[in-house]
Amino acid sequence: MSLSTPTTTEPGLSAADVADRVARGQTNAVKSATSRSLLDIVRANVFTLFNGIILAAMILVLVTGSWRDAVFGFVIIINTGIGIVTELRAKRALDKLSILVEAPCMVRRDGRDIEIGHDDIVLDDLLWLRAGEQVPADVQIIDDRGIELDESMLTGESRTVRKQVGDQAYSGSTVVSGGALARVTAVGERGYAARLTAQAKVYRKTVSDLNKGINTILKFMTVLVVPLCIPLVISQINAVGGWSEAIADGSWRQAVVSAVAGVVGMIPEGLVLLTSLNFAIAAMRLARGNTLVQELESVETLARVDCLNLDKTGTVTDGGIAYERLIMIDGDTSVGTAVDGTPGERPVTEREATQALYDLSDEAQPNATGQAVLDALRDAGYTAGDVAARVPFSSARKWSAVATADAVWYLGAPEVLLAAFDGDHTSLLDRVGGYAADGSRVLLIARAARPSADGTSGTAADVADDPTLDPHARPVALVLCAERIRPDAEATLAWFREQGVRCRVISGDNPLTVGAIAAKVRLTGDRPPRAMDARDLPADIDELADVLEDVDVLGRVLPDQKKAIVDALHRRGHVVAMTGDGVNDALAIKEADLGIAMGNAAPATKAVAQVVLVDSRFGHLPDVVARGRQVMANMERVASLFLVKTVYSALISLGVVLTAIPFPYLPRHITYVGALTIGCPAFILALAPNTRRYLPGFLRRVVRFALPGGTAVALSVLLSAWILPGLMGWDLDVADDLASLRATCAIIVFVLGVFVLARVASPLRSWRGALVAAFAAAGVTGMFIPFVASFFALRVPSGRVLIATCVALAIAAAIFALCHVAAAVAAWIISHSNPTRQNM
Repeated sequence: MSLSTPTTTEPGLSAADVADRVARGQTNAVKSATSRSLLDIVRANVFTLFNGIILAAMILVLVTGSWRDAVFGFVIIINTGIGIVTELRAKRALDKLSILVEAPCMVRRDGRDIEIGHDDIVLDDLLWLRAGEQVPADVQIIDDRGIELDESMLTGESRTVRKQVGDQAYSGSTVVSGGALARVTAVGERGYAARLTAQAKVYRKTVSDLNKGINTILKFMTVLVVPLCIPLVISQINAVGGWSEAIADGSWRQAVVSAVAGVVGMIPEGLVLLTSLNFAIAAMRLARGNTLVQELESVETLARVDCLNLDKTGTVTDGGIAYERLIMIDGDTSVGTAVDGTPGERPVTEREATQALYDLSDEAQPNATGQAVLDALRDAGYTAGDVAARVPFSSARKWSAVATADAVWYLGAPEVLLAAFDGDHTSLLDRVGGYAADGSRVLLIARAARPSADGTSGTAADVADDPTLDPHARPVALVLCAERIRPDAEATLAWFREQGVRCRVISGDNPLTVGAIAAKVRLTGDRPPRAMDARDLPADIDELADVLEDVDVLGRVLPDQKKAIVDALHRRGHVVAMTGDGVNDALAIKEADLGIAMGNAAPATKAVAQVVLVDSRFGHLPDVVARGRQVMANMERVASLFLVKTVYSALISLGVVLTAIPFPYLPRHITYVGALTIGCPAFILALAPNTRRYLPGFLRRVVRFALPGGTAVALSVLLSAWILPGLMGWDLDVADDLASLRATCAIIVFVLGVFVLARVASPLRSWRGALVAAFAAAGVTGMFIPFVASFFALRVPSGRVLIATCVALAIAAAIFALCHVAAAVAAWIISHSNPTRQNM
């Protein structure tokens, strides 16, 4: 495009006009900060309820000088660090988010064309739009030079758009060919791309059902711990002789440690840590498969997805064009006879038509369709022919031409070519419409003999100098191209159907085209997909939700409609995943429960997505969802394990307060037992294969499992603490006797902890049984290792203590069995008395 010969005489803004608009803030500069500062992120992760409870308990223990009983506090550092690092990554991605490329721009001011920076554009500037450049601000075309825009990143429409004088062009689109002079109508934060960016930058943390359940447990335990903590400390002070004696002889330290043992046991600190670690490990495993998880909690969301919205371009298709085939046109459209009816020309063969197609596509800079044709025909052995003259393809003309020794060949849009040719071509246009309805892009090859009967075709030079269509040309063949479908699309969609996940294709393209592609990949299996034009969708969110239940494919969808579709599906209780690659998908991806961006997506889209398929392979999604299901199903299993400790710690603390006895074990005991029967086994179990689809009711199922086991442990420990001192003649005011009781109670907790682990790990006929046996053996072995026994205050029972311990263990096993039988009976009675709860 030449900028020296404008067809408009407008001089553009003067220097005074520019200064006035700059003073009023009407420039193209946009603030880039996100809503989350570094201080906000640190504060949110450090000052949590969980950290507060654990930190207070750790400080109390350290004050007593018993640092060995304070090792549980390290979980704060690890868990807080994971949270801060994760959110800082998200902040950096959002801060870098920009839909616009800040390249230099050319404007007309004071009658001269000058180059300025992106941010220096002001309202009402006259802006030159040049081929290959991105539109930096919203504009209105005032001087058209055959401009053609790619708006796919904004609208999802994969075809380029021809603009004329008076049309609007939005920031974020790209000039494919031609150029224009345009007046800036919106700048900075008022621009279309900036508005999308601002909405995308709003920080929204992924909602984790697992974390919500854990937080509910923590809140409940806080309600229980705070009122119980004070009487627990008082009871332990009284157990050592009262405040005056405790302060005088320093026994208050042991009382504080004993109280902390009860408090720490009630907090499932390992569960919080294991949840973060499990999310992180799942993310690392997915990363090895070229899947980037940007928010760890989104791994869990994968397990709950039951509705998947797919963007066509970039997801089902790869955005490229594929040459399909050439179809010769039969009947009266033959060009084997001269226009005046005299015989003499032989019919055109398919090879000649194919060679002409190659030559027509073989331009200096072929477009995507031309390149696809060339690639396919080169593979078939075709090479460039003898071309005397050429008329390159133009988006304004919609056709191209080449002249050979005996003919002029045309290639272009069928409706444009046929409108210029003599004769009635209605049936051929209907045929073209049928191919288009099947998802194909249709081009027409036509041929005019040179020289023709009346000499209108002229010489080769005439063809190049005067690019007009010969009305005597006749159609020869149809060329069918289509968007290139990803090879893994059909198999991936079949997997989702089998897993009960409803898939919909949502695109900015023509609904007939999208529906045809959906049918090719068997989106709905053997049933034809039901397609709809998004322009016919109701505005009311509830009506939209009703319509979506019966729609599989939506075309002509606007960015705001994609977001509304996600909202409508949420109204019906669906957990929605959204895939996409364009800026037009960014808002919907952000609104969805799980946003999935392709690796070749716009930076804005990747920044707001929770998951990025780095190599843009749609086929990774089944593994992504399976990994999420593994995390959720296994974390439910191990959460049950951790909550057992919470239940028995709370019940034991209550029993200690009510009966004013010394706490029956130390914090280090619970650290040892918890590590071998809960923490380490839980970590291994959490990584085991598990493809069970997530079902609502996580917290209810966990509590239902934990109550009988926790109750059994609490009853067994309390009975031992109440009865054993009398039977064994232990004086609990004597340190050695108290240590013997606590060591015995720790053994009871350990053995019953192994029983609980066996229930969680079942069935035990595989490696799971070996896992339980290994940790049981490790716990027993540790008691015989001097350093371990000394550090954790463990004792190997002997003599009368051994007999008493064995009896206590036998009674504990009986209590354990009775509690679980009672729980099973209660569950059966409840389910049969209320049929609606049977499947809950």
